[in-house]
Amino acid sequence: MRNFDFLEPTSPREASRMLLDCGENSRLFAGGTALLLAMRQRMLSPSHLIYIGGVHGLDRIDFDERNGLRIGPLVRHGELADAPVVIARYPILAVMAARVANPQIRNMGTLGGNLCYADPATDPATCLMALEARVKVLGADGERVIALDAFFTDYYETALRPGEVLTEIQVPPLAADAVGAYTRFMRTPAEHRPLVGVAVVVRRTAGICVNARIVIGASTPIPTRVRSAEEFLAGKSITQDVIEEAARLAAADIVTVSDHRGAAEYRRDMAQIVTCRTLAACLGVTADGAP
Repeated sequence: MRNFDFLEPTSPREASRMLLDCGENSRLFAGGTALLLAMRQRMLSPSHLIYIGGVHGLDRIDFDERNGLRIGPLVRHGELADAPVVIARYPILAVMAARVANPQIRNMGTLGGNLCYADPATDPATCLMALEARVKVLGADGERVIALDAFFTDYYETALRPGEVLTEIQVPPLAADAVGAYTRFMRTPAEHRPLVGVAVVVRRTAGICVNARIVIGASTPIPTRVRSAEEFLAGKSITQDVIEEAARLAAADIVTVSDHRGAAEYRRDMAQIVTCRTLAACLGVTADGAP
């Protein structure tokens, strides 16, 4: 591990200026769970580490009926899972956060760091995208808000511009009749990284699916909304056949990665199975297919 300079900004604006001043070989971090591993494996050798873990105000969780949930980037996964307002208002998010990686990561890793690292084989991004989340970032040109659909641009890449710092995750209010579920599939119980992750948020009434948001991650370069399946479900009577066809469309609509953890076709097959199970859970379809 090479020598580096360690900097501690006191505000997001100062952190942004440090990133620009120190150049592309500088890295922002808080929990450090991903960064330190990459440095130890000599995948990264930054010249400057900019620690924002002590910046005041970036570790809050706020909610109001009009704007929904506001999460600071320094909120740890374990804190998100245990927050009463998240459990009450966004149970899908609390359940997801309680399953991220392992207890050590949940107690150290931050939500903002997870999103900015853009590791495809993780959980928060997929779940948050199904909830129509946005991120607020601050840079040299001021603040801007990016829909999470547009935030992830490629494998381990985001839409962040040089010097930009993520300052807030915004989750709009859920409709009163909305139901959500997140399912992660792992090859073995010993694994901490999902092979497939599926998040579903649906609205249903009187046996009809009003609308749905379906996002598949972990087996794709970036979390992917499967709009063909969403459009198919809208206005349909809820049956097992409809759910199975939506899952088939969803799996056909994604680009899957292939690596030592699973071939592309295996991942596609599992994405279809997991999507079917998650939709069935959200839409209240029992094992015999009855809603």
